[in-house]
Amino acid sequence: MRLNELAGKYGAWKKHTRVGRGIGSGLGKTSGKGGKGQTARSGVALNGFEGGQMPLHMRVPKRGFNKPFRARYQEVNTGRIQAAVDSGKLDPKSPVDTKALIAAGLIRKPRDGVRLLGSGELKAKLTLHVASATKAAAAAVEKVGGSLVLPPPPKEPARKIGRKHTRVAKGAKPKAGAADAAPAAAAKPAKAPRAPKASAAGAEKA
Repeated sequence: MRLNELAGKYGAWKKHTRVGRGIGSGLGKTSGKGGKGQTARSGVALNGFEGGQMPLHMRVPKRGFNKPFRARYQEVNTGRIQAAVDSGKLDPKSPVDTKALIAAGLIRKPRDGVRLLGSGELKAKLTLHVASATKAAAAAVEKVGGSLVLPPPPKEPARKIGRKHTRVAKGAKPKAGAADAAPAAAAKPAKAPRAPKASAAGAEKA
């Protein structure tokens, strides 16, 4: 073999494309960068743009409502908790909370709390501190003698204290209730009836 007979492996090298050498070269004139205007500049993102017509994500019908600030729970099944107890990762004598589940490797982040699901069989008697639980999961825990510790329900918003206003038709007088009539009667004492005035003709006869 001679040095002039050495060659690289097929596909190891590729011929360099010369741009800007005329339209017939394949990548001539604009060198593959498109025309003038928006697409000729860097930083252009036209994802989903369909040439000005109504995009697909606006044409399809919408169903339901996604609450933007909804609570996001970490879901754990009763079967996985039992498997962790059997492997020694969870101690059935100590309460099982979010920190214990993270240490056992059942969840990675606490997020807004843990939601217990009822898939799988639970045999160990546990005290579970969770944010939410399904009916099947609660029944499985109570069946083996365990207990669920749930957070207290949220407080109701404070109601406005004051007079309740009702809409009254135009020209009609609002009906005074018992609550409105009692303060009005207490504020204004009853006046004695006035004696009728004697007329001038009656006075002359007398």
